[in-house]
Amino acid sequence: MKVLHFPLARITIGFILGILFAFYLQPSISAVFIALISSLSIFILFYFLSKSRSKLSLYFGVGTYFLSFIIGVSTQITHTDYFQKSNYIYNTSIFEQPHFISLTIREKMKSSPFSDRYLAIVNHIDQKEQTGRIILNIQNDSLHHALQVGNSLLIKGTLTKNKPPNNPNQFDYSKYLENKQIYAQLYADVDEIKIGSKIEKDIWYYSSKLRTRIIRNLKKKNFNKTELNVAIALIMGQQQDISPDIIRDYQYSGAVHILSVSGLHIGFILLFVTFILKPIPNTKRGSFIKLITILISLSMFGIIAGLAPSVVRSVTMFSFVAIGNHLRRSVNIYHTLLVSVLLILLFEPSFLFDVGFQLSYIALFFIIWLQPLLSSIWKPKYKVSKYIWDILTVSFAAQIGTLPLSIYYFHQFPGLFFITNLIIIPLLSIIMILGVLVMLLAAFNMIPIFLSQLLEWSIYYLNKIINAIASLEKFIIQDIPLHFYLLISSYFLLFTIIIWFKKPGFNRLSVILISIIILQLSYFRIQWKIQTEQELVVFNSTKNTLIAERKGENILIYANDSILKTVQKNSLVKSYRIGNLSTLEQKKRLQNFIFFNGKKIFVLDSSGIYPKNIHPDIIVLTQSAKINADRFFQIMKPKLVIADASNFKNIQKLWKASCKKQKIPFHATGEKGFYKLN
Repeated sequence: MKVLHFPLARITIGFILGILFAFYLQPSISAVFIALISSLSIFILFYFLSKSRSKLSLYFGVGTYFLSFIIGVSTQITHTDYFQKSNYIYNTSIFEQPHFISLTIREKMKSSPFSDRYLAIVNHIDQKEQTGRIILNIQNDSLHHALQVGNSLLIKGTLTKNKPPNNPNQFDYSKYLENKQIYAQLYADVDEIKIGSKIEKDIWYYSSKLRTRIIRNLKKKNFNKTELNVAIALIMGQQQDISPDIIRDYQYSGAVHILSVSGLHIGFILLFVTFILKPIPNTKRGSFIKLITILISLSMFGIIAGLAPSVVRSVTMFSFVAIGNHLRRSVNIYHTLLVSVLLILLFEPSFLFDVGFQLSYIALFFIIWLQPLLSSIWKPKYKVSKYIWDILTVSFAAQIGTLPLSIYYFHQFPGLFFITNLIIIPLLSIIMILGVLVMLLAAFNMIPIFLSQLLEWSIYYLNKIINAIASLEKFIIQDIPLHFYLLISSYFLLFTIIIWFKKPGFNRLSVILISIIILQLSYFRIQWKIQTEQELVVFNSTKNTLIAERKGENILIYANDSILKTVQKNSLVKSYRIGNLSTLEQKKRLQNFIFFNGKKIFVLDSSGIYPKNIHPDIIVLTQSAKINADRFFQIMKPKLVIADASNFKNIQKLWKASCKKQKIPFHATGEKGFYKLN
């Protein structure tokens, strides 16, 4: 790959490897500081030596890449709140008892059914200055007015640490928040909140105020709520208020990427602004005015869109493209891409772990790298057919590049993605230009009725088209399992195949065969691991008891009749099945006795009836069985007691106290999550 011949590419790879090293291994700050000084000294030494001795240029190159690696490590350490001693995570008492917490609202998040949610910055805990990000949850009906970005709050409360998933193979929301450097949440009621009179007016405040003003003015023009929410997502990148049904339609049709502002949207903005500035002459002064206008327009759009990772990446990259055009230089798109990666990760290394950021960059890279190869397969003679062919090749290049990662994260593949993109990209270009114009006029409350209605109708028909494509569910391949090893080996195979197609040769064909062997070995390794595993899982399932027994890739489910009827669609079972690359082979009605790996498991149901002389190894308490806990545990003498989430919490407290009195380990799934027996 020619791109790897660029020194900047190797420096960027070294930098990213450094970020990953620091993220997973978390080296000490002192060790990183020593390594940074040492690598810098080596770099300077080899720089001067290589100027007089060309033979040492190789060592200078190695020293450069090592320095970039250490800078990546130090960047991750510097920007991670966890390593800051002032971070609230080190104040253990805040997780144990109430304190006065001073906060500043940074961002309005998507509300849950029970509470309004905000991203907030910690300023003080009691009188001590502290730092860090938290999620603030406020009961829906407890505030008569929504908080605004920049509000200062004083709340008496206790922070709650992020909890791991309550069931196996579920989406790890705690890890997701940790990647965003959010380590705790605060649940508050209106009685515990004091809103300060001072508002912190920073870039986030003005961005939010501008968005609020635009949305308010659009609502005055009777803009339909459904279409308005989609317009806000398309133009401003705010998806908080889109209904789950709309998002599902966009996912099933393969168009969910257009709801997140990215390179496609910024590209339309750049073309639109460039078109408007065409009357300005291409003199030295005129070109400079154009450049400044384009940079300001892109930056303003990025701020309005909330500075999301994909927005920052796209704005940064297209800004470099605009600067390159101004300097009359042929812009090497790979260099532009690499510089934007370096700049973004230097200021915000946590973006590397953002799924949208990963998908966005991989899609863009494959469009640049693979699309010319696909485009060369056929050379259309007419403009219309060339336009359609270009859209198809761009769509296929992006989809091929993101396919393994999309399956790894979302476990599904929209089979009609190419039809979706063929239809919506022309429509989206109209919506983007019209939307930006309407939003700009809405900021000044000067929206002509015909423009707002035209935008509303355009989005209405866009949603109808998306819904029609999404309704063809037989073309949507779902529940596709993909292990991390298979993800890496499939990308290796994909890269080797494309390299061979670009320039066929025996050596490159040999590498393809090696990559196929690696993929097969990865698959066999995973299968061998799965086949040798045996486990029994008591799920944290509310209202109903759910137990799974897995031997190799075969799963046996124990549950009551109502659950067994729809168990294939049960989200807990589906996540467990996909995560373990297994299949649901058997379903059995929940019974009192389960035998697993020589252990006797007794399941006590709501009847509370139990035999007296069985002495099980494990007791699973379900459906809030009415028993005398002390006498029951004395008779049964179990080695472990498990209470699932079908039991009332007050009864579980009594059982826990009885177990503690008799020194029997007690596991409540509602408190500790699922229980796994190997």
